[in-house]
Parts: sequence; C-alpha cells; structure tokens
Amino acid sequence: MLPPGSPAGAPGWPGVEAGPAPGDDPLREQLSALRSLLVLSMLLTRQDDEAGILHLVASAVQSFGHCVTERILLDGRWTEVRRPHHELTGPDLTGTVLPLEGASFRLHDVPWAWAYSLSSPGGPTGFLVVGADQEPAETERFLLQVLAQQAGVALANARLHTRERDQAEQLRTSNLALRRTMEIHDRLTQVALTGEGQEGIAQAVYDLTGYPAAIEDRFGNLRAWAGPGRPDPYPKDPPEHRDSLLRRAMKAAAPVRDGERLVSAAVLSGNPQGVLVLHDPDETAMEAERVAIEHATTVLSMELARLQTVAETETRLRSNLVIELIEGTDGPQALNRAQALGYDLGRPHRVVVIEGGQSQGDLDALFRAVRRGAREVRVGSLLAARLRDVVVLADAKEARWARFWAVVAGELRGADCRIGVGGPRAAMEEFPHSYQEAQLALNIQKAVGGRERLTLFDDLGVYQVLATANDSASLERFVHEWLGALMDYDATHGSQLVMTLSEYLDRGGNYDATARALSVHRNTLKYRLRRIRDVSGHDLGIPNTQFNLQLASRAWRTAQALREP
Repeated sequence: MLPPGSPAGAPGWPGVEAGPAPGDDPLREQLSALRSLLVLSMLLTRQDDEAGILHLVASAVQSFGHCVTERILLDGRWTEVRRPHHELTGPDLTGTVLPLEGASFRLHDVPWAWAYSLSSPGGPTGFLVVGADQEPAETERFLLQVLAQQAGVALANARLHTRERDQAEQLRTSNLALRRTMEIHDRLTQVALTGEGQEGIAQAVYDLTGYPAAIEDRFGNLRAWAGPGRPDPYPKDPPEHRDSLLRRAMKAAAPVRDGERLVSAAVLSGNPQGVLVLHDPDETAMEAERVAIEHATTVLSMELARLQTVAETETRLRSNLVIELIEGTDGPQALNRAQALGYDLGRPHRVVVIEGGQSQGDLDALFRAVRRGAREVRVGSLLAARLRDVVVLADAKEARWARFWAVVAGELRGADCRIGVGGPRAAMEEFPHSYQEAQLALNIQKAVGGRERLTLFDDLGVYQVLATANDSASLERFVHEWLGALMDYDATHGSQLVMTLSEYLDRGGNYDATARALSVHRNTLKYRLRRIRDVSGHDLGIPNTQFNLQLASRAWRTAQALREP
C-alpha cells in the first residue's frame, strides 16, 4: 500500500514486501518492518554500484510505513526521486553534520520532512530526505535512521570496492606497461650489444611498434630505414625547418610531432647528431610507441658516440702515421700501422701542405675543410693537423689541384688559405723530400707575392733550379753582384727597391700591372724605377741586363723562401 501523496505505480524493490496496511496489528507491523530491513541490509551488502544502492534505498523507504523518499543528496549533488518533485525550502545541508537521529527539513507542500545522514566510517557522504503527510511513529523513524546508516555503509563499501577495482586495473595496466617496457629495453639492449648499428636500431623500432622507422643524420639525410613504404627519393627538410625541428626536439627531450612523423633527436655534447623518425600519418601511436622511440634514441646516441670515438681514433692514428712518414722516422713501424689501418704505402704519393688561420678554431675549421676537399676531389685519405697547417699524404695520380683549393677555400668561406704541393715520390723513404718540396712551394709562393694561393713544386721552373742549387755561396755572390747596391739602399732607407724591380721584371715591364701588384700609384712606381737606375747604375732597357736582374731577383726571393721556418 502506497503512502498518501505517493504517485500511483511507485517503484518497489525486490525481496521486500510493502508495509502493512493501516490498522494491522502493531507488533506484526514492527516484525514485518524488521524483516524487510534485514533483507534490505543483505541486498545492500551485495551491491557495489552506487546507483543501485540509491535505487534500493529510495524504493525501500515506503516499505517501513507512511514515508516516501523525496530527495537524496550525495557528494553535494541532489538527486530528485519523485516526479513531480517538491521544491526545496531548506536548510542547506551541504557541509552539514547531522545528529544520529537526523534533523527536520522543509519541502514545499510537504507537511513533514526529515533528513537522515548517509553516514559511513569515513564520514557522511550525503543525506536521505523523506516526507510524509504527518509525522510518523518513533519506531518508523528509527527504522529509517537504521536504513540511512546501512545505506551509508553500503556506499562506503561500494566506493572501497571501486577503488580496489581501479587500483587492480591500474596495477594490471602498469604491469603490462612494465612488461612492454622491459621487452623494448631488452630488444634494444641486444641491438646495442651485438653491434647491429643504425640499420639494426631502425629494424628493432619497426618490429616493436609496427610503424615504419627511419634514422637520419642531423641534416636530414637518410641513414637507415625499416618497414614498408620507403620514399624514393627520400624527402629532405629545408634547412630552416630542419633547424627549428631540431631545436624543438632538443628542448622537449622527447618525441615531437612533425606532420605525419614522430621525431626524436639523438644528442651528443649538447648538439644533435642523429634523428629517429617514426612514420605515423594517422596519429595512432600511443605511449608504448613513444617509450620505444625514447629507448631507441638512447641506443642511437650510444651508437653515434661509438662511431665518433672510432672516427676520432682512426683520425688520430692516421695523423700520427702522416707525421712519422714526412719526418722519416720509424719506417718499419709505420708500415705496420699502415697495414693495420688498411692503407697501402706502396703507391706513389705527394705531400701537400695547407696553411690557414692560426687560432685553434681556425685550425679546426681548416682541418674539416681539407678533409672535405680531399674526399670530394679524391686527393687522399691520410691527413694530419699540426699547430700551423694541415698535411695531406696524397695518392691521387692526376689530382685536380685547382678544384681541391676551391673546395677548401669555399668551406673556409673567404678565410685565407695557401696550398703547396710537393713532387711525387714512389718510395716511403722519399716522402720527407716531397714534404720539403711542398714547404718550399709554399715559401716561394709567399716570397713571390701576388694573388696565387696554389703552388706545385713541379711548376716552379727557375725557382726550382735555384732552390736546389748545390753552390749556395755562388748564388749569393751572383745576387749581390746585381742587386747589392739596391739591397744596401733598402736596408738603410727602409725602402722596397728590390721588390719593386722584381715585380716590374716579372710583369714584363707593364706599369699598370706592376703598380697594382705593389698597390702603389703609377707615379710612385715611376719614381722608384728612376731611383733603381740611379742607385744600381743598370740600364733596364738592355735585354741582357734585364735577364740577369730578373734571375738575380728570383734568386733573392728563393733565398728568402729558403730562410722561412
């Protein structure tokens, strides 16, 4: 029987009979209510869903007498049970702690309303508000109080079970993620230990994720690919986009998205050296794939560091070998080291000396530029950096020396660069002579002056003859005979008459060309030529005198070159 004011067809709840009709035996009514409460308690203990508990409680209230459930407040939110519902008039129960027996409540057009606390061991979680046409008996109110307490305990247990399920699910998920992480770690560790290189890293990432994987160098050149759909040709980012992408990846220290790709940078000494790419056009890669990328990037950094160490070690060994060969020391040991490096010293070689800047940074840049030029022009692979220059042991038969100089100069971007090339030598014991010739070519290049920055010893002509003359005393007497007066005048007055004469004769008596070479005005050149005639007493118009003066001036320059350190 529904209480007065309840809508027809109000829902009941399973296993509990409706309360006795008015006028029944009071004792029988109380026993029936107690039985209903016990059955309800058992039902509530089996529930682990808050909505189910609230439904049972809301439906069961009318089974204890004349009251009906009006509203339920849970976690600060009201649930309207009746349709149509009665308007709330107070008090505000949010944050309120009610006494054990509950407290009076006000609902519009409801003569009697009462709020019971849905208490639990963790404190009240809400309130059950019931209403009736008149105040119910004390026994009915006690049963409603117990019902509310049972509901509070059931809600607390339900929440506890929910937390336990959530924690169990989280633990299961964590265990799966940990197992997956261990699989990724073990596979990539195996790649590192077995030395599978960049190809092995890319293949492992593809096997672990199912996504095509690529490894690029810092400039965007493809170094390894695994999986289907390899582009041909492989696209390369514009430099500006590449620099921006690398900065983002380094700042994030994690995979970043770049269009259809996930990108992670392998960093060494604060600089990006390689890039791991996962192709994910549909953006479906999840946390496991990101973990694989991060582990693989670490292994890639280790692989790049290993390659860098190997390269530096080989460079140092090659550099030491070059120094030993041009100095002519430790011949048998040099052969053994060359064999260990896989290098054939039985071929003819030339020694090439390249000079550039003097600071450490300039020398490092010079070495990189020479290495680039030697590779591109295929001059040779044995290089050594020294304090002032770079030495190349060149095995190319017909090297394009002008092209070699152009590549080196281009890499240096306008910095000064001079190259001297010694003559070819077939035997290892003769390499020091080629080195001396390269040094001499450089020194004569500087002594002669002009814009020339590449000199081959084979092309020195008369300078080569003068430099290799055995009777240096006779050569000095010849120079003093023809240029002695001018040399003394220059020493006394700080002038440059000998240099002016040499440039004038080398340019066939051309005034404009000589003035440009000396960086002086044409009138200044004419004045110097008059002083040369007056001081030396030589007539420059006589061909034989011109020949001897030119030969003497070249011998003078050669002597200067030979005195260079």
